[in-house]
Amino acid sequence: MITVHKNSDGALIEVELSGEVTSADYASSLVPAIESALAEHDTVRLLAIVGEEFKGYDLGAAWSDTKLGLSHWRGFDRIGVVADQGWVQTSIRLAAPILPCPVQIFEMSELEAARRWLRESLGAIHVTDLGGPCVQISLLGKLGPEDYKQAGRDLDALLAQRDGFRLLIDLREFDGWQGLTAIAAHVRLAGGHIGLLDRAAIVGDKAWQRMAQRVASHILGARTEFFASDEIENAKSWLASG
Repeated sequence: MITVHKNSDGALIEVELSGEVTSADYASSLVPAIESALAEHDTVRLLAIVGEEFKGYDLGAAWSDTKLGLSHWRGFDRIGVVADQGWVQTSIRLAAPILPCPVQIFEMSELEAARRWLRESLGAIHVTDLGGPCVQISLLGKLGPEDYKQAGRDLDALLAQRDGFRLLIDLREFDGWQGLTAIAAHVRLAGGHIGLLDRAAIVGDKAWQRMAQRVASHILGARTEFFASDEIENAKSWLASG
């Protein structure tokens, strides 16, 4: 059985799994809840609470689960699973790497923590005017596609009166992306502004960030430099010079 809780609100859906889940459970409760939410929101966040008496899926439910995931592949922003059963936790950990969104597992005693995780923001992008042609973009935490939509609007507003710009990319507190849709949003934001970019400084400490700077220097068609985290003021000076 799948029970959609009444406290589900907007893009956040909370469900409870008990007994044996069938394809009829999907058709009568979960699918309508998700499709109703997606009619008003770009993505949904799902919290699945797996009760002690949960026995698993029948074959029809397994197929319904697969169809639901494939048909709404880009529709999930975050999935939390609350379960004490070891076999359930193992199954989720095996599936998580191929899903297009962050997945977090919680013990039943951590139910309220799971609810907070579903509601909180995992990351943010701050766009700052440094004066002249220079703009700083700070990537914070683990970013989702919605973060990039707002960053795009903020960046476009700053660049509206400029023919070109110089960019400082601050990766000191960047933890990665919330799935494939966030990576795609990152690529779209970068691709939409390449032609305006005159110079870029990347600030961070991780090896892959240094490699990204080398790759960017070939792709962007603009001069780029990498600076360690404690050299951010030097990065700003380099951007503003010349």
